[in-house]
Amino acid sequence: MADEGAMDKMKGKAKQAAGKLTGDERKKSEGKADEAKGKAKGMMEDNKDRIEGLKDSLSEKRRGKK
Repeated sequence: MADEGAMDKMKGKAKQAAGKLTGDERKKSEGKADEAKGKAKGMMEDNKDRIEGLKDSLSEKRRGKK
């Protein structure tokens, strides 16, 4: 599965560029929103990965104590 956050950021940048070229303020705003959404998704995915790593680390420590 592709990184959805990165896809949203790219889509947002494209919309912003299209809005700038055509003078469409709404399209530019939509692009900014899409880009922000992509950044948020990316941060959530990073945090999810960190939590999984922490869980794995704690599980390994518990196994080592037994």
